Amino acid sequence: MTGPSFNQPSLELWGGVECTINRVGDRYFEQLERTGHAARMTDLDLFAELGLKALRYPVLWERTAPAGIDSADWSWPDQRLSRLRELGIRPIVGLVHHGSGPRFTSLIDPQFPEQLAQYARLVAERYPWIDSYTPVNEPLTTARFSGLYGRWYPHGHDDRSFVRALLNQCRAVMLAMQAIREVNSAAQLIQTDDLGKIWSTPQLAYQAEFENERRWLSFDLLTGRVDRQHPLWGYLRYAGADEAELAWFAEHPCPPDLIGINHYLSGERFLDERVRLYPDTPIGGNGRLNYVDVLAARVLATGADGPRVLLREAWQRYGLPIAVTEAHNGCTREEQLRWLAEIWQDAQALKAEGVDMRAVTAWSLLGCFDWDSLVTVDAGHYEPGVFDLRAPSPRPTAIAHMLRSLATKQTAEHPVLATPGWWRRPERLSYGFALDANAQVLPAPPSTALSSIAPTTARPILITGATGTLGQAFARACEQRGLPYRLLSRRELDIAQPASIGAVLDQLRPWAIINAAGYVRVDAAESNRSACYRENTEGPVLLAAACAKRKLKLLTFSSDLVFDGSKKQPYLESDLVAPLNVYGWSKVEAELRVLQALPQALIVRASAFFSPWDAHNFVTVALTQLAAGAPFVAADDTIVSPTYVPDLTHSCLDLLIDDEHGIWHLANRGALSWASLARRVAELARLDADQVVGRPTPSLGLIAARPAYSVLGSERGMLLPQLDHALEHYIGECDSAALHARAR
Repeated sequence: MTGPSFNQPSLELWGGVECTINRVGDRYFEQLERTGHAARMTDLDLFAELGLKALRYPVLWERTAPAGIDSADWSWPDQRLSRLRELGIRPIVGLVHHGSGPRFTSLIDPQFPEQLAQYARLVAERYPWIDSYTPVNEPLTTARFSGLYGRWYPHGHDDRSFVRALLNQCRAVMLAMQAIREVNSAAQLIQTDDLGKIWSTPQLAYQAEFENERRWLSFDLLTGRVDRQHPLWGYLRYAGADEAELAWFAEHPCPPDLIGINHYLSGERFLDERVRLYPDTPIGGNGRLNYVDVLAARVLATGADGPRVLLREAWQRYGLPIAVTEAHNGCTREEQLRWLAEIWQDAQALKAEGVDMRAVTAWSLLGCFDWDSLVTVDAGHYEPGVFDLRAPSPRPTAIAHMLRSLATKQTAEHPVLATPGWWRRPERLSYGFALDANAQVLPAPPSTALSSIAPTTARPILITGATGTLGQAFARACEQRGLPYRLLSRRELDIAQPASIGAVLDQLRPWAIINAAGYVRVDAAESNRSACYRENTEGPVLLAAACAKRKLKLLTFSSDLVFDGSKKQPYLESDLVAPLNVYGWSKVEAELRVLQALPQALIVRASAFFSPWDAHNFVTVALTQLAAGAPFVAADDTIVSPTYVPDLTHSCLDLLIDDEHGIWHLANRGALSWASLARRVAELARLDADQVVGRPTPSLGLIAARPAYSVLGSERGMLLPQLDHALEHYIGECDSAALHARAR
C-alpha cells in the first residue's frame, strides 16, 4: 500500500496495556480481567513481534496484595516479568493505575503514601533487575476523577478531596521511589500525567488560567516547584494543604527521570458561558458563572494546539526528557492510524528542534472497555487497539502493521494517512459555527465532499452499486469517516466488462474497491440465471483479476444462502457450502473464483440486510405495514441472523483498512425467525406486535428454496453488536413520524 510516510531516526517505540483498576463504590473495574490479558500470557509474544523497546506493565498493588503485603501473591508478575526479560522488552512497572489501593485504604487515607512505599520496596527486592517505574499513573487526572468529579472512589466532589488525593499520590510516588532506590540506586522514575489544555471566552479567562496552572501540579510538586510564589499556593492552602506538608515537597524534590505525557483528543477543552450556542450540551459552572465545557477542536477556527505544542510546553517548563506514554484514540480505525501518525510526526519534529524526546507509546495494545463512560458502568463497550479482542485470539489491526513498520523500516504507509484526522477537517465544527481568537462567532467553513477529492490529493475507495442500499451506505460511512471515495453506477462502471473496469481504475487510481453491486432478486434468479451469474459471479471475478494486476484491495459480498440449513447451529466460515437456489450457487462460484484470482480479496458473507435508509428491506416494510394498521405476514419457521447495514459497513471498512482477506461472516449477534424479527421491531417501535402473523415458509409462495436455518457465526471474529442493540439504533433513525409518513 502507498501513502505518505514518516521517518524514525532514533525515537523509540514503546507499548502499553490498559490496566486500570478503578473503584466505584464497593466495586472494582479491572481492565486486565476484561481484556483477558490476566489469563493470557501469550499476549507478550505478540507484543514482542511489534518490535517494542519497552512496555508499560502493571504489577498493581490491588491485584498483588489485595489483603495486605503479608499475603501478597507474586505468581502472576513472576511469570510475566520473567517472560518480558526473555523477550528483551524493558518493563516500565506501574504500581497503581487510576486505583485507590486495596480496600483497606484510599487516596485520602493519610497512610496511603507509606503503605504504597512498603509495597514498592517489596517489588524492587523481588525484581532487582527492573530499572524503570511509574509508581502512580496520572496522579492529577486520578485526583480529579476521584476527588473533584466524584466518578471514582472515594467519590469526592470538592477541592479539599481533590487536593488531598493529589498530595497523597505525589507523596506516594516520592516515597515509593525512595524505597525502590534503596534497593536499586539506578531505578528511574517515569512519571505520567494527562496534559490537557483549557481555552475559554474572555469572560471565563480566569477559570481557564486556573485550570491551565492546575494541569502542571503533579509535575510541579515532584520537581519541588510549589512554594509561596507558586500561582496555586493560595488555592492549595485554601483546599486544606498544610504549609509544612507543601514545604516537604519543596525540600525533598523527586524530579522524574522522564516526563510521560498522556495526551488525548478530549484533553483540550473550551469553556463558554453562552450556553444557548450549545443546545443539548450539559451545563456546568464554578459558582460564579454557568458554562459549557466542550472539545476545543469542535469550536476553535484554528483547531486545538495538539501534541506538538503541548509537548513543547512541557519541555520549556521542565527541561527534562519526555516521552509520549499513551497514544490512543477511541475512534474508527483510520482515525486511530491518523492520530498515532500525527503524534509520531510531532515527536520527531520536536526531536529535530532539540527537545529531548525519547519515545512514543502505543497505548491500549489490547484495546479497552467502557472508557466512553469513564469506567463507571459495566456496559461492555469495547474499543479495539493495536489488537482486536473480538476474535478467538487477539487479531492484529492496521495499527499493529504500522508499529512493525516503524520498528523495522522506520517508515509507515497507509492510504488513509493522506487525509487528516477529523480534528483537522472542517466537519469537526459540530455546532455550526467557529470561534476566532477572541471567541467571536464565525460561520463554519464549508466541508468538501470526499467523493469529489481529486485522486492526486488522496487515492479514493471505489464503490460500485450507486443505486443500491449497500453502495449508498458505504458512501455515507466513508463520508462520515473521512475516507475519500467514488460511488459509481453501472453506467459509469460495468463490472462485467473488462474494458470498463480497466478504464475506470486507470483514471481514478483507487487503493481499494468495494463491490456493492449485484443481483439481489433471489426468486427471479431461478428463471434468469444468466443475469444473476453476470452480476454476482462474472463481475466480481473480473474485478478481482483487475485488482490482482494493479495490486489493489477488493471487498466483495456473499450471502448466508450458500448454506442449506441442515446444521442447526451458527455457520462458520469453514463450513461446507451447499446452496439450495441459483442465487446461492452464483455466490459460491464467485467466492471460489475471486479467491483464485486474488487470494488477498476480502469476501464478506452477510444475512438479511436492514437499514434506516432503504424502504424495501424486510424490517422497514414490516414497520410500514404495521404503522398503517395492517397485518404483516412472515415466516415463523426460517431462522436467520439479520444484519444492520450501518454496523456492517463500518466493520467492513475496518477489515479493509486492516488488510484482512478471505471469507468473513458479519451479522448481528442473534438468531430468530422472520416473524419474531417483525414482532421484536414492532415492540421497539411501540406498535402492535400481535398484528404480525407467522406462517410456514411453503405457504408464502416463494419460488426459490431457502434454508430453514442460515444463522451466521464466526471463527474469525464476532465484530457486530447484539441484534437488539442494532434494532434500537434502527428505531432511533426511523422515528414514528417517518414511519407514519411511509404508511401514508
